Amino acid sequence: MPEQDPARRAVITGLGAVMPIGNDFPTFWSNLVAGVTGTRTIQSFDPSAHEVRIAAEVMDFDPRDHMDAKMARRMSRFIHLAMAAGKEAVTDSGIDFEAMTPEQRDRVGVVVNTGGGGIEQIIDGTHVHDSRGPRFVSPFAVPALSGSMGACMLSMEYRLTGPVITQVAACATSVIAFHDALRLIRDDECDVVVTGGTEAPIWPMGVAALANMTALSKRNDSPETASRPFDGTRDGFVLGEGAGVVIVESLAHAQARGATPIAEILGGALTADAFHISAPEPTGRGQARAMTNALRQSGVAPDEIDYIVAHGTATPLNDVTETRAIKTAYGEHAYKVAISSPKSMIGHLVGAAGIASALAGIGAIRDGIIPPTANLRTPDPECDLDYVPLTARKANVETVAVDGFGFGGQNAVAILRRVED
Repeated sequence: MPEQDPARRAVITGLGAVMPIGNDFPTFWSNLVAGVTGTRTIQSFDPSAHEVRIAAEVMDFDPRDHMDAKMARRMSRFIHLAMAAGKEAVTDSGIDFEAMTPEQRDRVGVVVNTGGGGIEQIIDGTHVHDSRGPRFVSPFAVPALSGSMGACMLSMEYRLTGPVITQVAACATSVIAFHDALRLIRDDECDVVVTGGTEAPIWPMGVAALANMTALSKRNDSPETASRPFDGTRDGFVLGEGAGVVIVESLAHAQARGATPIAEILGGALTADAFHISAPEPTGRGQARAMTNALRQSGVAPDEIDYIVAHGTATPLNDVTETRAIKTAYGEHAYKVAISSPKSMIGHLVGAAGIASALAGIGAIRDGIIPPTANLRTPDPECDLDYVPLTARKANVETVAVDGFGFGGQNAVAILRRVED
């Protein structure tokens, strides 16, 4: 069972999001529940020469609304997104870092993960180097591409001097952020952890490479229906970008400042497939072990899970494998539990995919409504579970499992629950 000492229980008190369907959490959540999709023809570069010309981009976003204009010019887009989501989460939580003493800020950590970081800095910097010469390469290129800089910038923004962590685990990475936040609280290293993930991977080389891998949907003429998790006509995922951040703090700390917790992190687990650089191990054994171990570590029985936020990428292999894993881990309850994939609406956010899924689960706990799997009209016979197709569902959601599976066979699951006194 979870540790009951309030100083060791990790609760979530603030939410922030910058997503393809909303530049703040309330807009993102309302559109997610409504089944709004954020996929469109790529706007950030000319995709006309590409086989895949669609993605789920964050629109109408100005980083200068969230950070100094000079610093915004020097930093990468994944950092811009992290700053915006992080500031919203801090405001939403009501926490006042400015009022903290230096010693109190020593106990505030930041865990913001990413898959690729500022890769566009390498591409742009190489172009400048080759066309204009070494002298013209930006001196800020290296910090701007560093994957840890999203976490570091949030740490500097609020003068937070606890642990600053960035882990890279492909598409599982921001589920792992919840593991680290829980560990920091339980090990008494931190009272508060700014926790999340960020990614801005929509650049020409990345889109081309994933298209050549045949990982992406090619429905250029119907972007809004391109992402079809668990559907028999799915043909690949839609690449997306975005960021999400939550404020995690010990229950004791939240209670002391009069905050109202939204959900609690009970536990989680990590495993590896050790099988292939991009394909999941087809039996789903590694994924199932992550699910089973997460339930055990959290002290939760399979039939206590009310909602599984699936990884659900809409690739032919992943959706079948995840379905097999759920059946293995949950037994008969697999056929009863509600499952859905936010990627049907926001695309695959890579390093921010896990935090997007967690935000969907937290919203479900808070509001008693499960977001749908959009575009699921022709179920795959091998995907025969309850994926909440097309329309959101009202439900009493107490406990949620969040799945995240990455290239290289990295599997992560986190368990969240409504806060119990």
